[in-house]
Amino acid sequence: MDSHALKILLVARAQLVAQRQTMANTIRGILKTYGLRIVRCSGGLFAPRVRDAIGENDVLMAVIEPLLIAWQALREQVAVLDTRVNARAKSDATVQRLMSVPGVGVIVALAFSATIDDPDRFKRSSSVGAYVGLTPRRYQSGEEDRVGRISRCGDALLRSYLFEAANVLLSRHPRECALKTWGLVMAKRIGMRRAKVAVARKIAVLLHTLWRNGDVFNWGNKADCAGALPAVA
Repeated sequence: MDSHALKILLVARAQLVAQRQTMANTIRGILKTYGLRIVRCSGGLFAPRVRDAIGENDVLMAVIEPLLIAWQALREQVAVLDTRVNARAKSDATVQRLMSVPGVGVIVALAFSATIDDPDRFKRSSSVGAYVGLTPRRYQSGEEDRVGRISRCGDALLRSYLFEAANVLLSRHPRECALKTWGLVMAKRIGMRRAKVAVARKIAVLLHTLWRNGDVFNWGNKADCAGALPAVA
């Protein structure tokens, strides 16, 4: 599977995931008007909990059941594409190395691989942050020099995945590493959201470095996080 075909696969999966979430939100919204709330749960428990909450309200069930069927169909098709995605990741040594970075899973690694395609396109790994739109704009004039919001250039899907990888690393990853420590220090300085953007950019740069050098993430290597990144708005 070439990079173009892989990107199409990932975009298709992202669309199905988004539609599945939209359907679930629609169901939750309708139930809320009846005073019914469904607590957050794994996908396999969602439909049974919805049906249990509705109980014997046949009028409401007649509305919700078709939505549940559509939601389940979307869930099944996501699983079909996930099988293809996982098979692709297992067969790609580069993707396996990229997944050694904390917070980076199958989807992030594949999206990065498909978008960058050839690491030799970039002479410097630091250029990758700008390519995916994670570097801040700079505004300069005779009297002013300030850093603005990130450019949001490049592939929006990859950028969102890198941000989620940063979120996982800073918020949910159990193991400590220099990259996480650096991100948490940044969070105290500039706020958590802006720190996640900075860490996402750092992850992009790190992924390119590992890919180009054929290395895996070194948990004890403080050099992975050396150097301050500019604050982002």
